[in-house]
Amino acid sequence: MAAHTQRLQVDWPRCRARGLCHELLPEAIDLDPWGYPVIEGELPAHLVRAAREAVHFCPLSALRLRDVPSAGSPATPPR
Repeated sequence: MAAHTQRLQVDWPRCRARGLCHELLPEAIDLDPWGYPVIEGELPAHLVRAAREAVHFCPLSALRLRDVPSAGSPATPPR
């Protein structure tokens, strides 16, 4: 069984660059010059709870938390 980690994902058509996600989770979310979120890499385990809160409070439900295989773990083949 492959190890998984969490990663934030933006639904770009929904996002309106309000910046609340950055205010709630500045350790993992930066803003570009137009106010849109910039998210790079996997979330450290200690930020997952705060990331869930940022997802919950996104006013347009444009932020999501996804399970992804951890770096270095083998990918699961499609069925």
